Amino acid sequence: MRVFLAGATGVIGRRLALLLRDAGLEVTGTTRAAAKASWLQAVGITPAVVDVFDADALERAAAAARPDVVIHQLTDLPSAPGTPGYAAGQEANRRLRIEGTRNLVRAAKMAGASRGIAQSIAFVYGPAAGMRDEGDPLDLTAAPPRRLTVEGIVALEREVLHTPGIAGVVLRYGYLYGRGTWYDAPPKPPSVHVDAAAHAALLAVSKGNGVYNVAEDDGVVSSAKAERELGFDPTFRLPMRLAQEVEGST
Repeated sequence: MRVFLAGATGVIGRRLALLLRDAGLEVTGTTRAAAKASWLQAVGITPAVVDVFDADALERAAAAARPDVVIHQLTDLPSAPGTPGYAAGQEANRRLRIEGTRNLVRAAKMAGASRGIAQSIAFVYGPAAGMRDEGDPLDLTAAPPRRLTVEGIVALEREVLHTPGIAGVVLRYGYLYGRGTWYDAPPKPPSVHVDAAAHAALLAVSKGNGVYNVAEDDGVVSSAKAERELGFDPTFRLPMRLAQEVEGST
């Protein structure tokens, strides 16, 4: 099976690239930075240096990879909350979720992919009592700046789930923590370790359909559907060998 992994040198993408490789899949991984392509090559991933906003170049890269599955692990959030540049990063990430996802799904369809998996977030549900599950509404009436985030998520999920010919899977991750993220420990619920988040995407290559919460059991969102249908395990951590390979990419 051939996989086109968009965002292969991001915090989840690095881990996922190695998990896909070790599962015996043929992986092409994208990066915007030519300097990072050498790491992909070294670990057995075919690099594609391309910007998701360059629709023509992205289509050429996807066509060359001839993927069965396309995975969207792209983000654009270089600055942590409360730091200069965070607000600008939020707007850039919104554009990526809307325009970038549209370009990627179109490239996937034109390349003949039949399955698409995308990173979403589990902290955009509307306010309500009790644990949120995948059938609960998102916070569509939120005030800015949260509204911008919700709008980006709605656009991303619509593209992935409702494009004819593509079986879509959306993984709504909790707040990421672990090495390479902004947090060493769970910052607040819902949270998920970055290793477990990457592993959920590996599982979704061959299982599931629709939307899944991917988070720890901390009383805010339910990941029971992902545990039941994908085999998601929030305690999953990379083997030391793979963790060392990830470290070699930084």
